[in-house]
Amino acid sequence: MVDSVSPALARRIALAAQGFARPLPEAAGTRALNGVVDRLGLLQIDSVNVFERSHYLPAFSRVGQYDRALLDRLTSGRRGRTVEYWAHEAAFIPRELWPLFEFRRREFARMGSSWGGWVAENRDLAAWLRSELAANGPMRASEIEHDANVRQGPWWGWSDVKRTLEWMFRTGEVVCIERRRFERVYALPEQGLPAELLGEPPAEADAVRALVSLAAAAQGIATEADLADYWRLKRTRVKRAIAELVDEGVLLAVEVPGWTTGKRPTATWLHRDARRPRRIEAAAVLSPFDPVVWFRPRAERLFDFHYRIEIYTPEADRKFGYYSLPVLIDDRVVGRVDLKSDRKAGVLRVQSAWTEPAAPSDTAARLAPVLRRAAAWQGLDDITVVGRGDLSPALAAELAA
Repeated sequence: MVDSVSPALARRIALAAQGFARPLPEAAGTRALNGVVDRLGLLQIDSVNVFERSHYLPAFSRVGQYDRALLDRLTSGRRGRTVEYWAHEAAFIPRELWPLFEFRRREFARMGSSWGGWVAENRDLAAWLRSELAANGPMRASEIEHDANVRQGPWWGWSDVKRTLEWMFRTGEVVCIERRRFERVYALPEQGLPAELLGEPPAEADAVRALVSLAAAAQGIATEADLADYWRLKRTRVKRAIAELVDEGVLLAVEVPGWTTGKRPTATWLHRDARRPRRIEAAAVLSPFDPVVWFRPRAERLFDFHYRIEIYTPEADRKFGYYSLPVLIDDRVVGRVDLKSDRKAGVLRVQSAWTEPAAPSDTAARLAPVLRRAAAWQGLDDITVVGRGDLSPALAAELAA
């Protein structure tokens, strides 16, 4: 017999696994931030800074206001807690996970030989870049580009240097130990990682099984597609890992009514340690790149929430706004707000605010304190609701009260 898990309980399990079953701490310090990193396993990076860069937002959603310099310490330098790699997309991951992605680095290396011919045709440039880092230590691409342009004899331009460094980053020939003004700082692996992480990596099957286990713990309850997307793994590898984790008792087969593939129930697994809370009390805005919503089919399955980021949509065609963030109230995604931190004016601008069908009547009242915390966290003195969206009038009234 396969246990049945109701859709409402599945939502609560998923949110508890992501850290939303706990009250906000009175003061969120390094311990709380480490807890977020441990629970999620990664913080996705994105360049958009209209409200705040995406890797800062999951912690704010889960622990409230915190000193961003504390997270910077965890994600920066040789002594940092994390290292950047292509885990989901570009992301900060705990350094101990570095060996688990050796199979991916090898795949990139195999791709590189035919990657537009670039790697094969620029082996001298790659060798020169390694020698520059060996001689000078960690450097940004712009610093290396300067050296490339002033060195005697043949030289390479910035795009050549950057392009080659980026491919070497994928293959593990260099690592990114931090970002300065959001620019990657490259280093040789031995300059940026402790020796114990640079030894013999685990076999691919073992690494994939470990990653699927981590994804299952971070999601609580998940389909094969959910587990594959978390680390962007191939489904055939995930299928084998699931079978092994079921045999080990780590994953338990369940059914969720309404989760179907065609006319059949979608195969779903519950992590053996997943909490089953009776209720979730939460109020948060989520990054578009938060694990709760980043896999759009999962967001639709869990929350009946259709979400597409509109950054790349022409302004005239946008419905919800340039940087619209999902609004989580308790165990439902009930709306979205388009936020902009106007740092020059000292104002958090709510460009638009919308409700989802069946949003509770107290949505504005529950959201207003979240926006006040967001403004304080950003060092902004005021909040302005521009007026677009069906939630805007009630939200403006709450914020004015």
